[in-house]
Amino acid sequence: MATIYKGAEVTEALNNKTMQEVEELKAKGVAPTLAILRVGERPDDLSYERGAVKRCEKVGVAVRQVVLPADVDQESFDRALTGLNEDPAVHGILMFRPLPAQLDNEKARQMLDPAKDIDGCTDGSLAGVFTNTKTGFPPCTAQAAMEILHHYNVPIKGKKAAVIGRSLVIGRPVAMMLMHENATVVNLHTKTVDPAAIAREADILIAAAGQLRSVGPEYTNPDQVIIDVGINWDEAKGGIAGDVDFDAVEPVVRALTPVPGGVGTVTTSVLVSHVVEAAKRTLKEA
Repeated sequence: MATIYKGAEVTEALNNKTMQEVEELKAKGVAPTLAILRVGERPDDLSYERGAVKRCEKVGVAVRQVVLPADVDQESFDRALTGLNEDPAVHGILMFRPLPAQLDNEKARQMLDPAKDIDGCTDGSLAGVFTNTKTGFPPCTAQAAMEILHHYNVPIKGKKAAVIGRSLVIGRPVAMMLMHENATVVNLHTKTVDPAAIAREADILIAAAGQLRSVGPEYTNPDQVIIDVGINWDEAKGGIAGDVDFDAVEPVVRALTPVPGGVGTVTTSVLVSHVVEAAKRTLKEA
């Protein structure tokens, strides 16, 4: 039977740390503030926004919600984003994407100030991940996976790690973050020959392919820790499930995260912690 690494415990620890940092900043006259830039009323955006606002309220981070109509033109959108970039009272910006078809998604991504890019979508933030420097922030999901490993004291240095998936949202960034902590990392993807055989050798397996229950026991070994990043809709059971076949893998490995209740639970707390870190950085620069 595997140990289940639940996200709630990690989230509580992160929230407590963030609350303490918020109080310290406020004592120095800095009120950490998140700006949420949303175009239209997409249900998934609204759901994530509610979670982010609730988490900010819990730890004492202020929120400014900037909502633009779904048919907003490029000039108006650019003006709103530029205003947030230039506002010293705003420390982090959460910009919901994809934007509507009439807006230039790539332009918006590049316009966002990396120093306020708390969800790690700009080239500046991604460069910071790859160079291991404090330019912007890593994608929240990638850092959430790392936070779980850290919280549960999973050894990383000198260990073999396999990451399934190579997206810029999770696969490649988390591979680099593991490498920065001196793991030996292999990135598995759709062109990898016999990925199961390679994954079986790993001490740490990060499943981020976005394929429902695509990771079975043939990918695992008894000493392995699995972080399941997948969020997939299971039509048969009518609920959310991960990339890992939990029921088949759980009896085999040392530890793994559940879906739901694992990485996704931690992501919003990471987002808010990035806002606070951005505020701390402005204090150091003053």
